[in-house]
Amino acid sequence: MKNIKNIYYLLALVASTALFTGCKKQLEEVVPQDAISIQSALTDANATQTLYYGVYARFRAYNSIFFNLGEMRSDIWADGLFTESADGTSFQLYTHNISTTQVPYSNWASLYNLLYQINNLIYVLPKSPVNQVTQTRELAEMYGLRAYVYYTMLKTWGGVPLTTAPILTINNAADTYKPRSTPDSIMLQVKSDIAQSLQLYNGNNAFQSGNRVYWNRVATLTLKGDVFLWSATNMSGGTADYTTALSALQEVKGLQGATLNLNSNYNDNFNPSKKSNNPEIIFASSYEPNQAANTYFYSLFSVNSIQAAGLSFAPASTPTVQSVYPYVGGANRVGMSQTMITRLTSGPTDQRITNSFNVMYSTTSPFPVKSVFLLKYIGTVSGTSQVYNNDYPIYRYADVLLMLAEAKAQLGQDPTAEITQIRARAYGSAAPVFTNGSISDNMNAILEEGLREFIGEGKRWWSLRRAGNSYVYAAIKPSYLSPTTVAQLLLPISSSMILNDPLLTQTPGY
Repeated sequence: MKNIKNIYYLLALVASTALFTGCKKQLEEVVPQDAISIQSALTDANATQTLYYGVYARFRAYNSIFFNLGEMRSDIWADGLFTESADGTSFQLYTHNISTTQVPYSNWASLYNLLYQINNLIYVLPKSPVNQVTQTRELAEMYGLRAYVYYTMLKTWGGVPLTTAPILTINNAADTYKPRSTPDSIMLQVKSDIAQSLQLYNGNNAFQSGNRVYWNRVATLTLKGDVFLWSATNMSGGTADYTTALSALQEVKGLQGATLNLNSNYNDNFNPSKKSNNPEIIFASSYEPNQAANTYFYSLFSVNSIQAAGLSFAPASTPTVQSVYPYVGGANRVGMSQTMITRLTSGPTDQRITNSFNVMYSTTSPFPVKSVFLLKYIGTVSGTSQVYNNDYPIYRYADVLLMLAEAKAQLGQDPTAEITQIRARAYGSAAPVFTNGSISDNMNAILEEGLREFIGEGKRWWSLRRAGNSYVYAAIKPSYLSPTTVAQLLLPISSSMILNDPLLTQTPGY
């Protein structure tokens, strides 16, 4: 029997075995690099904390995947205008060109590497010399993070292989084969992890001081509301689960005050200088100079410096995009359609829209619309360089209000208070008055507010799915996605995964 003694050894192994990729590499071929051993973490508190911070660094590395899975299959970017060649992954997702031979993400998008690190820390922490208070808090965070990751996988693929403990010993690659658990089993695990997280927090709603880049009890409660809304709509949970979601989200709303609230200025949610103790941010992935740069959006939703000289943010020749953002480069490979641009920019001024994107026009008459420029992650200027240091929000207080409105709507209750609060921040005194109506009328109003609220935050596809299939099909172009198209609401897995793991089966519907 081969003992696997360090975290990165097994992390590399897991990434190459049949459970996650189906590759039958010999264990001896996997050579660890810069390893931190489990034994060190069990005996040295500093080593344990290195693993703890490493989980958040690893989580941050998946932000583009979380974004794509939650946004790019929606209606926001479909058939958009852009100035360069299309981004292949984005194009495949928003056109729903998905089948068993067109798989957007093989190997479960490598999310088991992240789960491995979380599982490992859950195993190590109770046995480590880290003090009890820190142990308990960090375990509560890890259970919350694991629930979030498995919830994302459940929404993406349905049933997936379930593993909740690190693999400490292994005889051969076949030992790593594992079938897909049922969606119900994955949902039970997600709910169990949420319950465990809340138990460990023991009612402590405090945020760690500074930037809100560590999971917390408010994040777990928000996730609970999210999860139970999903299971109510999509997994036969019905009224009981809607009621549980309502209760969790009302508990969060009950905390509204100086430390938890909507920012009156929408842009403060993304302003790098407003990160510390930001009252609207519940949990975000951290980006700081000299640590990591949030460049994914820059590489798809910005514009290159040569084109910037021939584009403007108004239907006229000046000022050019280059003059407004002299140090911004990047690429423009994903865009909004003119229909979506018109939908979002019509009516009273909405500060969510003006702070989310700018429309770019040609500087040549008649100044046609060329594309959009995403503003949320534009960063700051340092000398003559653009620094991409915007955090990426996972949950904001706006999520809580709109999901609370959703729970109320689905239960036949009146969501006026929450929708009015969201609109008041967006429009000020010009806010349209909301009138309580039917369940479908209220849900459509909530979805419209969510569309505007979370552009570029990886939420729209999940919001449509959580609302129910009829809302998905109403929003997505029928030739791309309908009950009769090849593409399904869940993603398939690749044939190589099935070939190399005899226990795996294809996603239902493919």
